[in-house]
Amino acid sequence: MHAVTNADRRPSKCDQCLIRHQALCGAAGTDALAELNRIGHIRTFPAGSTIITADEPIQFVGNVRAGVVKLTKVMADGRHQIVGLLFASDFVGRAFDGNWAFSAEAATDVELCSFDRKAFERVLGDYPELEHYLLVSTLDELDAARDWMLLLGSKSAEEKVASFLMFIAKRSRNRGRCSEPRQEPASFELPINRADMAAYLGTTVETVSRQITRLKTTNVIRLTDMHHFVVPDLEKLAKVAGIDELPAGL
Repeated sequence: MHAVTNADRRPSKCDQCLIRHQALCGAAGTDALAELNRIGHIRTFPAGSTIITADEPIQFVGNVRAGVVKLTKVMADGRHQIVGLLFASDFVGRAFDGNWAFSAEAATDVELCSFDRKAFERVLGDYPELEHYLLVSTLDELDAARDWMLLLGSKSAEEKVASFLMFIAKRSRNRGRCSEPRQEPASFELPINRADMAAYLGTTVETVSRQITRLKTTNVIRLTDMHHFVVPDLEKLAKVAGIDELPAGL
């Protein structure tokens, strides 16, 4: 577990939070919000640090305020497999259960609005609207995981890479805002390296690099450097990804 220093932790200020209307707090009434504000603290984690360690008792849960968290699982041969990415407003941790099967690592510098797990569980019991929100969010994550299984099992390498870039474009555009007017072109920073991307997509680094080069040479994407992508036409990228229409939020 990441050691939290005084510099890492400060009181939460819900009224100043950029994800106030997107995260768990958006479902809270006045009294519930006051309780979350009372028990919440902002914690910061530098890129590459561990937020939660797999199979160890979870001391806190929370919402990502800024940055990207990657969920990993250690394989039998020692490899770290990425099983998910969490962005601003996503929930980190597991309530009502002391252990989590995955490690949460900071893919970028991360700011987390954290709650002591026991205190958070008490607040959920007192305010059913928050418990309902968490249940719906969990079901949404389950649906997303099933969609991702479909993607990995049925799409070509080019469609997989294009679908992943669509996913990052959508989450990057919505980060920290309740709504944002559609703008062209879309631009974003890839929060993980090519090796992690390959592991996440169930393919090889060479395949990922080859497909990115193909998307670049066909003018579907542009790269300002190894990590910064520009998508001039999202509908064109969606077509390559095998997506019939742009996802909500794009």
